[in-house]
Amino acid sequence: MPIPRRTLLTGSTAGAAAAAVGSTGSARAAERPADAVSPLLQRTPSRIGVPGVAGLHLQFGADPATEMTVSWISPQSVRRPRVHLGSPDGGGSGHAVDAETRTYRDDLSRREVYVHHARITGLRPDTTYLYSAGHDGAAQETGSFTTAPRGRSAFTFTSFGDQGTPNLRRSLTWPTPDAPPPLGHFRLHTSTQGGTEASADIVAAVERVAPLFNLVNGDLCYAGVAGAIGEDRVATWADWFIGNSRSARLRPWMPCVGNGETEKGNGPLGLTGYQTYFTLPDAATATDAQTRGLWYAFTVGGVRFISLANDDVAIVDTGDIYLRGYSGGAQRRWLERELKAARADTGIDWIVVFMHHPMISSHRSGGSDLGVRQEWGPLFDAYGVDLVLCGHEHYYERSLPVRGTLPNDTRTPVPVSTRTDVADTGKGTVHMIIGGGGNFATTQDDLFEEPKGRVVVDVSKEPQGRHRTPVYLTEDAPWRAVQDRVHPHGFAAFDVDPGTRGSGRTRMNVTYYTFDGPYGELTPVDAFTLERPRADARH
Repeated sequence: MPIPRRTLLTGSTAGAAAAAVGSTGSARAAERPADAVSPLLQRTPSRIGVPGVAGLHLQFGADPATEMTVSWISPQSVRRPRVHLGSPDGGGSGHAVDAETRTYRDDLSRREVYVHHARITGLRPDTTYLYSAGHDGAAQETGSFTTAPRGRSAFTFTSFGDQGTPNLRRSLTWPTPDAPPPLGHFRLHTSTQGGTEASADIVAAVERVAPLFNLVNGDLCYAGVAGAIGEDRVATWADWFIGNSRSARLRPWMPCVGNGETEKGNGPLGLTGYQTYFTLPDAATATDAQTRGLWYAFTVGGVRFISLANDDVAIVDTGDIYLRGYSGGAQRRWLERELKAARADTGIDWIVVFMHHPMISSHRSGGSDLGVRQEWGPLFDAYGVDLVLCGHEHYYERSLPVRGTLPNDTRTPVPVSTRTDVADTGKGTVHMIIGGGGNFATTQDDLFEEPKGRVVVDVSKEPQGRHRTPVYLTEDAPWRAVQDRVHPHGFAAFDVDPGTRGSGRTRMNVTYYTFDGPYGELTPVDAFTLERPRADARH
């Protein structure tokens, strides 16, 4: 008998539910009894010098209703990394799942990174589990997770991009010649990559909503930026995972790759670090190791979520490596197959895409990208994508529902409605920029007041310094709906209401929040509703 969501799986039931883990080095959990009777039973570390469990984080498996991956990082090799699942009351036998360890060596620091991934399958849908993660000689770290529901159900997810970390690892000499000291010289520490206190506060803010999972729309920690200014890329990644573990150990933080993740020297695409830190739903079936995990999809309830890697199609050059065209069209072909299958599935109502570079933007100094519009736009229109979530621009904006483009040089999206309170995504796609995850370079005060936007249409042939110089065109923006011109940081929460077959409609109620302080106090800024016909109402 399935145990309802938010009910803890305990005792002998936990042992039965812990099932086979993938062939990547894990044993069947149900066949390997743990040393301890409870995943929460802490052991005293057996020797000094063994690193503890750090950066504990979750990712959905290929089937989020029955699969979860528990991951953590260590600065050196450890023995027997494993996860204990179940039996929090000590009354039954816990079971252990061995973790696979992946490594890479950072090209700048020459430091080796170790990431441990315990892939658990055979779980019960819509069920909450307790677990602990550890390795020999270290105390176990505990967490919990809830599997996704099977079939149409109500649930909540959140989303933002461009977070960074608040850690002050860069040391500067203060005062400067223009600012004499009150007492004497001392060291001033600042962020390595542009994070702020909001980079930490947003974690507490997300926890106030307590979503089933969180989507991170690229530019996670800006490790590539840290390396470009001479700072430690490995420490920047570690700061990000350790800081976010307050939430990411309790619910999956599902990422998409942004330009800030590219790290020159770390693999041919500069993305070996990203691919090592995460085990994403397609990792077990990916045929090309070079692009493994850079695009993937998963289903929760009646929603198909698709993560795209926009550096493959974007014209703008903002990463540590210019990557446009690296997949040779493979990502586009994969995307079309995914969209076609999702729209043919009567169990899927919504298609939500999350990616980094936006297709719409009112930013005066930045803008959207023609390459993204050219490659993804026709597919979004052809298969009726409902919602596109982006970052890259460090503010909040959303579009009216759009379908098709004007016959001009920027392929301006065409709105199908002017309502801003309700959008029928069965008729057009809504785009959202949610790029206020913590970065200091916020742009809410640099937006066009009139309905206009800028679009990158070309770049210089050769880099001017680190990057190629962008060429912009300004366009009228009939697609513009709502901007936040006041608050620098925020995130969005999406409450999915599956509706009923009799009603024939399903809805998402969306709230964009700003937040304040270390406890993440929330203030709603924008609220609206998306609705569309249920897929089973058409049959």
